[in-house]
This record gives sequence, structure tokens and C-alpha cells, in this order.
Amino acid sequence: MRLKEVQGVKIGKKTSVDELVRGLGGCAFGAGRLAEAVDIYEEMLQRGEGEKTTKFLGVAGALVPAGMRTVLAEMIRERLVDVVVTTGANLVHDILEALGERHYKIVGEAVGGADPGAAVDDVWLRGEGSDRIYDVIVRDEAFARLEDFLRGVFEKLGQKRAEREEREKRVEKKEREKRYSIRELTRAIGESLSDPDSILRSAAESGVPVFCPAIADSMIGLHAWIYKQTSDLRVDAFEDMKELVDIFCEAKRTGVLILGGGVPKNFIFQTALVAPPRVQGRDGGEEQEREREREGFDYAIQITTETPENGGLSGATLDEAKSWGKVGANARAVTVYCDATIALPIIVAAVRERTARV
Repeated sequence: MRLKEVQGVKIGKKTSVDELVRGLGGCAFGAGRLAEAVDIYEEMLQRGEGEKTTKFLGVAGALVPAGMRTVLAEMIRERLVDVVVTTGANLVHDILEALGERHYKIVGEAVGGADPGAAVDDVWLRGEGSDRIYDVIVRDEAFARLEDFLRGVFEKLGQKRAEREEREKRVEKKEREKRYSIRELTRAIGESLSDPDSILRSAAESGVPVFCPAIADSMIGLHAWIYKQTSDLRVDAFEDMKELVDIFCEAKRTGVLILGGGVPKNFIFQTALVAPPRVQGRDGGEEQEREREREGFDYAIQITTETPENGGLSGATLDEAKSWGKVGANARAVTVYCDATIALPIIVAAVRERTARV
């Protein structure tokens, strides 16, 4: 056990975000953990080419309706991340914004309590064609535009069943059985969007793969199923595993930033379970390659409000992940117990300040 004297944070009239975070580094509790997360992320970004860190981002919940969309898109465009694994909800709401729809925050007395629903009549909202996500409102009509847009994407990927028999007579069996991975589906959606602030559009333009393992648990999955009732659309939910494992195995070093937990967290971490025990790395600045033990992720940052005693993955500690071999025994890792909508913008702003000075 090592001890370090607690230093109070000093805030000046023109304190920058990075200066604030460095000041928090002398504090304890969540403040110190937030500062450590920035230090770890900075190291992930500044590794030399021979030890370049492949950075995974896990996005749970519904951060996009809360206003994190542009931050996430910026992280992708600036290559602060190399791989994204997210819930379907975040992609659905990203598409809605890209189509011109908007999310609205409940303001005033309605948000005075722990649950805005205590002051908002949700049955009335239902009658008004409005849906609530904590203190955010989105209109039902927005999802009608989503359905029309997705149908257009699906039609590009598949062919009508009525045309299928004639077409299959003229093509090879392998082509007839073409199935799209979920990652290919998310890329096709991104290529069909024009909004530069879109997560999916930014990923398509930047060559950053977006995986959504539980896409069936979203409006995208629902409309894909509806479309399949009358038209041909083949999506292989397991094909993404090979691509994600390949990315992990081919990386010199690996780091992960987990926002929340849930399915994205496990989908990322389970790649470490099937990775080979040894990987090629470089010995310092020398060109001679060496082998090193693969023992899970080299860096891990988790931002969550969940606690571990209930046994859920979103609250499971990164130390627990070491017992599974998902996080390396000597990894730099920290869990920040904080709302991701608070911690993420601070981390990104501080890291961008630091890397801009390099």
C-alpha cells in the first residue's frame, strides 16, 4: 500500500479543463479517479507506432438522447477511438438526429425530483404522441421517418422475394447466400446519412467499425424484422465476432473506454477470452520483434453508476475482469463512479488539450 498526501484543488479565474483535471489528481474519491482516467487515456493515445494502442469504445444505455452524440462523433473523427461497440438505442437516436428530428429536455419544476415522471403525466404524453427517456422527450412521428429511412437502406442491401427466384438462376450459390454482418449494416446506414455530426456517418467516413451485438433489441432490429416479412434481408449476427477478435489479436496493445457497461462491455471483453496467449510486439524503440504474453486489455477505463454487489456486469469491477483474463494483470485500469454524461465530456476535453500540445 502506497500513500500520497491529498492536495486540495485550486481553481483560478481562467482555469482550463485540463488544469482543473490535473488539480483533481491531487484529490481523493471520484475526483482522483477521474484524473487518473484522463492520464490513462492520454497514454493510450500517445503510444509510439511500434506499441500503438488499438482503442475500443463501449457505449451502453442511451447517451445520444442526453446530448453526447457530438462528443462521440468527434471522438471517432479525431481517431480517439478505433472500434465502437454500442447499444441499438444510441444508433437509433443518432439516425433520428441525422434525419432532422430532435430530442427535447424537460425543464422547470418537472425535474426537481429524482424522477421527472413524478411531475409529468406519462399517460398524457402517450396521448400526445410523445415518448419519455428520463428527462428527455422524443416525438412518435420521428420513428415514422426512421422506418422510411431504414427501408431504403434495407432495399439497397437485399432484394425483393418476388425477384429472388429468377435472380438465383443466374448467380453462383455463394453470391445467392450473401449475408451481411451487423457491422456492414451499420456502415451502410452511415453511408446513407449526410449529417456530419452523426456517429454512424463519422464512422463510415473515418473507417471506424461500429458493432451493435444486440441490434435486435432496438427499433433498427424491429424494422429489419418487419422488412424481412415481405422482402429478402440476410444479416449474420455472428459474423462480427470474427472481425472483432481479429482486431484484438492483431493489435500491438489494446485499451478500452467503457461508458456504462451491459452488452457492449461484455462483447468487447470476451474477445480477450479467445485471443492467442502470445502476440508480437516491439522491444522499446528497436526494430527487433519480440513475443509477449497476451493477458487481456492493457488499458481499461470504466465509467459507471452501478456497484458490484448485485453481480451485474455494469457494476463488475475491472479487478474482477482480471480473474477472467479480460483485463491484464499489469494493466493500467480505473473505474470512475460517475454519470457518463458528466465524466465523458471532461475526459475528452482534457485529453484533447493535452494531445494538442504535443
